[in-house]
Amino acid sequence: MILFFTATWCSPCRVMKRTIWADEQVTAEVNERFISVILYAHDANMTKLFERYHVTATPVTIITDPKGNVLDWVYGKVGKEDFLSFLG
Repeated sequence: MILFFTATWCSPCRVMKRTIWADEQVTAEVNERFISVILYAHDANMTKLFERYHVTATPVTIITDPKGNVLDWVYGKVGKEDFLSFLG
């Protein structure tokens, strides 16, 4: 899975949604290899997941195994090339 922790008030998150998550190459790579989940900080139902993954600020992107164990993560806004490298 790939988890994207975000918030509606987060400017870097909005930039990543427009420039990274909406990019055709990134979308193809993510859809081919991952189940993607967007988690919003303002959603009270997400509090336990933010706590589980120790996310205290956004944006944070985490790759997990099928059981939810963290394999890799990146904090903050990243560019396309760095994000594609992060995807492995």
